[in-house]
Amino acid sequence: MNAPTLSGLARRLVEQGLLQEQAAVQAMQAAQKEQRPLIAYLLESKTLKPSIAAMVVAQEFGDSLFDLDSLDPESIPQANLDEKLLRKHNVMPIFRRGNRLFLAVSDPSRLDAIDAIRFNSGLNVETVVVEEDKLLKLIERVLEGKSNASMEGLDEDLEDIDISGGDDAARSDDDGPTGNAEDDAPIVRYINKILLDAIKGGASDLHFEPYEKAYRIRFRIDGVLREAARPPVAMANKMAARLKVMSQMDISERRIPQDGRIKLKLSKTRAIDFRVNSLPTLFGEKLCLRILDPSSAMLGIDALGYEPDQKALFLEALEKPQGMLLITGPTGSGKTVSLYTGLNILNTVENNISTAEDPVEINLEGINQVNVNVKVGLTFAAALKSFLRQDPDIIMVGEIRDLETAEIAVKAAQTGHMVLSTLHTNSAPETLTRLRNMGVPSFNIATSVNLVIAQRLARRLCKECKRPVDIPKPSLLEMGFTEADLATGFTIYEPVGCEQCRDGYKGRLGVYEVMKVTPAIARIIMEEGNSIIIADQAKKEGYPDLRRSGLVKVMSGLTSLQEINRVTSD
Repeated sequence: MNAPTLSGLARRLVEQGLLQEQAAVQAMQAAQKEQRPLIAYLLESKTLKPSIAAMVVAQEFGDSLFDLDSLDPESIPQANLDEKLLRKHNVMPIFRRGNRLFLAVSDPSRLDAIDAIRFNSGLNVETVVVEEDKLLKLIERVLEGKSNASMEGLDEDLEDIDISGGDDAARSDDDGPTGNAEDDAPIVRYINKILLDAIKGGASDLHFEPYEKAYRIRFRIDGVLREAARPPVAMANKMAARLKVMSQMDISERRIPQDGRIKLKLSKTRAIDFRVNSLPTLFGEKLCLRILDPSSAMLGIDALGYEPDQKALFLEALEKPQGMLLITGPTGSGKTVSLYTGLNILNTVENNISTAEDPVEINLEGINQVNVNVKVGLTFAAALKSFLRQDPDIIMVGEIRDLETAEIAVKAAQTGHMVLSTLHTNSAPETLTRLRNMGVPSFNIATSVNLVIAQRLARRLCKECKRPVDIPKPSLLEMGFTEADLATGFTIYEPVGCEQCRDGYKGRLGVYEVMKVTPAIARIIMEEGNSIIIADQAKKEGYPDLRRSGLVKVMSGLTSLQEINRVTSD
């Protein structure tokens, strides 16, 4: 193919010796096929370095080339930072002169982006070309700073979370808050900062831990505990009292565990709850706060990380008019989010949905949620019995803990109701044998349970710094990969660590074992076969276990082999 067929930018790249002619033609064809600008394709495919791409683009389009390292952050016009637009188009307003807005771009051919910023700002837009990697980092840094700034004003709101009369109760405790606003203010501000830091850092839990000569605060981020602060040990009792006041506990009682709740309103449309538990220990009260973010229940099934065939099985089970769907896994494995995702799919005006939870973690509009209270006799079993008198279509039981609850749930599943629940077992096959060990007849298990999901949460590799690692073939086979896997030529990555992540990981993804109770598996259950026999049959029918599902995530480059070894057993 002759050079004249190349576009202006592609031709310039060839003329400057940055691309071979054939490679330039192939890149053009691939970009056209994907309906994307050529420069975007070259950058994403790493065919060109961002610095070289910026220089060539500036020459081709006659724009100025700007180095973002020399940018004064104070010059960025905050009024023109529309997060949705900037993330969608990967552009950033960097300064304003009168009615002219200078827009940093890596690709000036994106006229749709320029028009959108012009329309949104009402200003004349002039583009300057910058390196894409620096631009993306600037966008994240500026928008994160804007988000953090908007949260700084929350300290005053947090101070108003106390229950009415809480200060009076606090004054009766010699070691708690003094009742003097000036003396208590540092504790209030410190607790506020810790709560906000935990939310900003993406923590799921906070631990306030007293020891003989130290006081430690830890956050659980991406499933791993990390030390966040070590305040003076003398603050221990005051901090415990402050948290107990905020969560409406009895601060005069330190001998027994207590449960409470803190509601933190971040904006008019978003609030975050903290589920709080206090536990008397040798050197004082340990408090654990679980962060309950309602937005996590609205993620949608596509965000959970199911493989396509697993997602199809999940949706198929939800569409059935009756039967039981069980989700199993250890504490913190994401069972609640999976249950709420299923409930959101089922939550229509035609369905009467009731849930019994201990406690209710996230409020869902349109669903009748009941808080289990064993002290007054409101157990899971009692709630279930009441549900069945209220014409339910779908029932969710937070956890099947005993035979009575299991029997009522099974009966509901056999009499025209869809039942969702959880158990604490290690795998899907073990869930079925666990029900039998609890005393549920094998026939009832085989005829009521439709689907069992076992799950874990694994840390997701950081896209910015993950790097390929070479592992010998014998070792891969020993770890569970097959010859067919190796024939596909996948790449295994390992964590490195960079400014964008922690220890090479950023975020988490689900690893699932989804097992449908087929006629063959039901027959094994009725013959009282053990979990090993059930697991073998599930494998024959094409339902991968947790380990296999984890290896698929490794082959996809989403997580590391070390992480899958951590969360699944061989």
